[in-house]
Amino acid sequence: MRRNSRRIPLRVAITGTRGKSTVTRMIAAALKEAGFSVLAKTTGSNPVFILPDGREEGVVRRGLPTILEQKRLIQKAANLGVRALVTEMMSIQPECLAVESRRLLQPQYLVVTNVRLDHREEMGQSKAEIARSLSAAIQSGTTVFVPESECYPEFELTAGRVGAKITLVNTAAGSFFDEDSRLAAAVASHLGISTSVAHRGISAATADFGSLKAWEAELGVPPATWTLVSAFAANEPESSRLILTDLEKRLTPNGRPLVGILNFRADRGDRTRQWLDAHGQGFFSGFRSVYVVGAHVHSLNIRRRAGRPPSLTPLPDRTPSVIMEKIAAAESASPLLIGLGNIGGIGEALVEHWQRIGRPHAL
Repeated sequence: MRRNSRRIPLRVAITGTRGKSTVTRMIAAALKEAGFSVLAKTTGSNPVFILPDGREEGVVRRGLPTILEQKRLIQKAANLGVRALVTEMMSIQPECLAVESRRLLQPQYLVVTNVRLDHREEMGQSKAEIARSLSAAIQSGTTVFVPESECYPEFELTAGRVGAKITLVNTAAGSFFDEDSRLAAAVASHLGISTSVAHRGISAATADFGSLKAWEAELGVPPATWTLVSAFAANEPESSRLILTDLEKRLTPNGRPLVGILNFRADRGDRTRQWLDAHGQGFFSGFRSVYVVGAHVHSLNIRRRAGRPPSLTPLPDRTPSVIMEKIAAAESASPLLIGLGNIGGIGEALVEHWQRIGRPHAL
């Protein structure tokens, strides 16, 4: 591992709660635009290797995901003779984060995208605890990029203890949609890439499968034009609320009803609880209706809360086309339908269905 790592002059790793795949793609694209030969890897909604020529190659797994696949990544980068490796980190638990960073990837640069309340069973019940877990990825000699608004004391304490450097990035200017690009641009600037070159590369970066996307499609009888928005990959309520706030400015309904489709994953019971709590606190107060798909649709919690406006309507169907037919039959006018909750499982299948039936809509 050490021999292979030494053959890769520049190694950048990205951790955090949300936006890791997007930031990975943006940094890799900025480096490529500047003339670097780059291998990148994302591990989110659709894990892929992004090869130096821009082609994408799926990550083949023979079982559950494991950080040991990062050994193959290091070997692949060394064999390709690339000048830079940019990779999204896989770990959730702090012990694995420490091993992945300090023993496997050994990055000179570490990027922390944000700290959100997710994976609470593994990482902690508060943002401070989650920041402490993420700080396990900080190793000696690393330069760590952290948005100013996300720089918890735990990062600075760990950096001081192991001898790393914290670099704060102002991502507040602009909208939620600009935060990832501002973070990627700051890393590129630190590496000596001009602003114009970095922005050109970042703008050309291929969007991740799970990134925020929208389509227009004709649904219902008689057909009406719906706007379909995939915000599934935001996963938890806090990130989803930030997206919704910006979407209100970009896709103002203008009297159109707002409808939600909330996807639960069987292995993310903690997220299901978060969403049910958020519903009880009025998260969906601006929605006309919300449909629940995926796992847990028959849980007592959903039925007990179904009477709160808007009601949560369980749809046990597993086929995207059937789910959409039932929603279209129940809704009138031309709503703005937003997918929330989880990208895994039915969320991914719904996005693929929307891609087939819809026309891309700019955000």
